[in-house]
Amino acid sequence: MQEPKLHIGIMYQPEIIFRLNERYLLAPNGVPFEKLHKVNYRDGKILIDDEITDEEELLFEPVRYRESSFELNDVTIGIKFHWERKEDQTFKGSLKIIIEDEKLTAINILPLEDYLVSVISSEMSATSSMELLKAHAIISRSWLLAQTIKSKELQLSGKTYQAISETPEDYIRWYDREDHLNFDVCGDDHCQRYQGITRQSTKLVEQAIAETRGMLLMYDGKICDARFSKSCGGIAETFENVWEPEIHPYLQAIIDNPETQEGFDTDLTNEVAADRWIRNAPEAFCNTREKEVLSQVLNDYDQETKDFYRWNLTYQQADLAELIARKSGRDFGAILDLIPVERGKSGRLKKLKIVGSKLTLTIGKELEIRKTLSESHLYSSAFVVDKQNIENGVPGEFVLTGAGWGHGVGLCQIGAAMMGAKGYKYDEILLHYFRGASISKEY
Repeated sequence: MQEPKLHIGIMYQPEIIFRLNERYLLAPNGVPFEKLHKVNYRDGKILIDDEITDEEELLFEPVRYRESSFELNDVTIGIKFHWERKEDQTFKGSLKIIIEDEKLTAINILPLEDYLVSVISSEMSATSSMELLKAHAIISRSWLLAQTIKSKELQLSGKTYQAISETPEDYIRWYDREDHLNFDVCGDDHCQRYQGITRQSTKLVEQAIAETRGMLLMYDGKICDARFSKSCGGIAETFENVWEPEIHPYLQAIIDNPETQEGFDTDLTNEVAADRWIRNAPEAFCNTREKEVLSQVLNDYDQETKDFYRWNLTYQQADLAELIARKSGRDFGAILDLIPVERGKSGRLKKLKIVGSKLTLTIGKELEIRKTLSESHLYSSAFVVDKQNIENGVPGEFVLTGAGWGHGVGLCQIGAAMMGAKGYKYDEILLHYFRGASISKEY
């Protein structure tokens, strides 16, 4: 295997403003470009600085790769999450602009290992421990290559990726690979955070990438689809409970603790066990408030989130009914109940029944539940519900008590940070979260 070049989708807008900080050549004729430019989409055409082109796509390639960079204005980060905002971002490599659905998409093209230097500094602080940085370099590299292989296999098969199952009683949907057809991955949390060289990297990050160059998580001769999230909440979730019904033996429910927690039933598919687990805070690697560790794994805007291991959220009846109607596109009337139907092994809800005065519907999987019950996303779908102030069968208030931050599959970033702080080596961290996998240098 050789180091591949990646295509990363960065932004999708009718107008893109960018600055070339060195000389770039516009393919295929090699026209030189520098400094500030504006690209628009209008009536099926791409305009550069208000001049119409006949090109269906633009490719700006640097003359001197190492010295060059380009800046994109107003890139949206944290799309549809509670920390969503815009910022200017700077990237190495080539800039490609294509037409997609009557808008423009900016794509960054660069070698995989350079991409990883940014990902590690974007997903977490560049001051994280060396062992955590190495572990994350390997899972980020593995996940990316597994996704590109998966996409190519899907295209070659000619099959349509099916992520929705709908009946009059159920609406089940998962979100994974259906969005990105014209590039390998996106630069936002939907894939893995990639913010170019905007986030300051360090020699430690570069060392971690160099010392793990070409190293991948493998299982049964294949690259692992190595998932990760911020906090598992004490127990990791299985792949098939979050995405398509495909079992990955290395993505199973593991307790984020070297020892089984006494006094708890850890079969969280059981409602009684899940309720007790979520309402309490069992010991786990990711159950920490150590500021030094959290500052290593959480970037500045992530640190705005204080309660991630256990959290609470209260909705008034009118607010919840309006939110669910708007997010689901269905009028449930007054919300009478939120009933757990099926949980995964981490206690995350796979299916939730929404009982309204006008409509009853079961929704899933976990991200659909999180989207429906929040302006952005709930921290996780591992929650229990208390109804309060009930009058004539209609609750006046719903209180959600939840566990964890994210889908919970694979590596738990905060848990891994604590393992690094406690002296675990990168391979021990990886093989704690990815049971049965091995680490192999493939290029």
